[in-house]
Amino acid sequence: MFRTILFDVDGVLLSEERYFDASALTVWEMLYSQNYTGLTTETFEPAPEEAIIRRVRAEVFDNDNVLNFVKTRGINANWDMVYLTYSYHLIALLAKIAETNPTAVKEILTAQINRDAINRIRELAAGVAFEIDYVAFVTDFEKSTAEKQELLLYLNDIAHEKTGVTTDIFSRNSELWDLCQETFQEWYLGDRLIADSIGREAFQKGKKGFLDDEIPIVEPAQMAEVLAELKKRGYTLGIGTGRPRIETVEPLKAMGLLQYFDENRVVTASDVLDAEKRYPERAPLAKPQPYCYIKGMLGMECDDADCFALALPIENGDEVLVVGDSVADYMAAQSIGCKFAATLTGLSGQEARAKFEELKADYILDDMRGILTIL
Repeated sequence: MFRTILFDVDGVLLSEERYFDASALTVWEMLYSQNYTGLTTETFEPAPEEAIIRRVRAEVFDNDNVLNFVKTRGINANWDMVYLTYSYHLIALLAKIAETNPTAVKEILTAQINRDAINRIRELAAGVAFEIDYVAFVTDFEKSTAEKQELLLYLNDIAHEKTGVTTDIFSRNSELWDLCQETFQEWYLGDRLIADSIGREAFQKGKKGFLDDEIPIVEPAQMAEVLAELKKRGYTLGIGTGRPRIETVEPLKAMGLLQYFDENRVVTASDVLDAEKRYPERAPLAKPQPYCYIKGMLGMECDDADCFALALPIENGDEVLVVGDSVADYMAAQSIGCKFAATLTGLSGQEARAKFEELKADYILDDMRGILTIL
């Protein structure tokens, strides 16, 4: 019988839609803003109207085909999605530049890509006839069987294929990944809150943020009723999410849901990043790695070294239930050896049922309210 229930947030409690919007806008900015790559085929603005946001997301993620693909391959973090998408198109641009300046491209691809390198790419791209091909992302990545964080490393293979340069600079531990992560945070939090997240003001001012525009999966009162009943029955409730702490705590608190979770078992992307800084040799620790759920299971006071030393799969797997909407959540639960309940409230909705049936998920629920029917 279960004793601990660990929830993902995006796609389970809160909608992922604004996260995906912010991801698309981040890629859009990094491709077209003069602060970044500065392609001139489109005009960038930091406070787009909703119609522009809808267009940008449809284009950047090829009507969500890109998002569906990377999630199916086990990528769940929006930061990774941004990094994969922007890096892919940056490589395509460098391949075009290499036609006339291969030496410069080799220099760029054999060192860390940071703001200085992107400024250099912008200079090299001036006057180069180049058009982004958003559809090509899935076509090129489908050539590989890479899953999870191996997708990030596969960028090195794509770079070699397109430019002829052998490189290993594309990985989770790269300056470009950090830059993508911080730029995404600017979009999601906006000018008002960004300093609390990344320790500096926004590089590009004028972003409103999406934190005040969160969308619950089901009515907050109905989720509260379910969570209250679980607490009444004696279950320990925790969270393992790819959201940073402020983006987890604030909306759940505003909806009256945070109170039902053991504060010692709320593990966020902020905690994952901190652990990666303390143990860089362990990175990446984001889902589908099981770290956030292990930490939630053992408690925040548990030392990271003890989390890493935990023998997997655990002996008492029947006592722990992970509730998530993605393949990455499923993979994390599999690593731990605990039970997994898939909710059909993520990006693919009911269409995800076939995938979770194929994976033989322990439970498949229309939404989180179904938990009470399986206990």
